[in-house]
Amino acid sequence: MNSKLTLRLDEDLIQSAKSYSAKTGKSVSKIVADYFALINKKLSDRQREISPLTRSLRGSLKKGKLSEKDYKKYLEKKYL
Repeated sequence: MNSKLTLRLDEDLIQSAKSYSAKTGKSVSKIVADYFALINKKLSDRQREISPLTRSLRGSLKKGKLSEKDYKKYLEKKYL
């Protein structure tokens, strides 16, 4: 569903947007919508980013290096 959005911008910016619109063949509304979609995508990507701590631990327990049995022994020794 499309809704109307009113923006208040500097006149020079509006003229620049209209000029770009004419050059690209896209309406100003489409340009703004594409920009908002890009912002939304970047925010979504940022939420999926791995935290620095998690990233630093990644790969530290590679498969084959430590068996589940060895890990259990380590935990028993450490905590019992």
